[in-house]
Amino acid sequence: MARVSQEHLDARRRQILDGATLCFSRNGFHATSMQDVLREVDLSAGAVYRYFSGKEELIAAIATEALAAIRGAFERAAEENPPPLPDVLLAQVLGDVLAGRVPGSGRPAAEGAPGFPRVALQVWAETLRTPELATALRHGFGEVHAAWSKVVVAYQEAGLMRNDVPADRVARTLMAVAQGFIAQQALFGDVEVEQLQDGLRGLMSMTEPKIK
Repeated sequence: MARVSQEHLDARRRQILDGATLCFSRNGFHATSMQDVLREVDLSAGAVYRYFSGKEELIAAIATEALAAIRGAFERAAEENPPPLPDVLLAQVLGDVLAGRVPGSGRPAAEGAPGFPRVALQVWAETLRTPELATALRHGFGEVHAAWSKVVVAYQEAGLMRNDVPADRVARTLMAVAQGFIAQQALFGDVEVEQLQDGLRGLMSMTEPKIK
């Protein structure tokens, strides 16, 4: 029997994750059954369950993969001297996510990535009732937070940002901006990345008033 290549296994796993993302985006996590996923990816139950034990494992994999991609984008940005400013950097990374590209690489990600905000919102809600998912998400967010903190330190070392504010707090605030943008996209669908970029640019232009 011919051995199945790792490339084939990776492609099959990608196919399942993309199909599950589409299903969850369309109908929600709880209204989607594994049968729906099987129909979407046109695979047998055995082929799918070889990779994932059920919906919980699927949604954990989707969340973990997205966080890893975003973390990688900010780690690469931290190596630049200096990194792109926050308005540019956040717009680039979130624009890639919404367009279905792996952030920072230009490579295609999931076909269902345009529905990522809806799935992200479901993942956040599901963490309130699934301890295993909450643990995985907490770990992923911790790694993203560390990567963003490196970017902030790079800003401070380049003299672009005041250094009397802890880098981890600035990073957490930037993460909150990104999460808020994703939530607005999921709920309303009419928020463009350019709006986020313009808003950040406006905030970054503020200066303390001169005392007369």
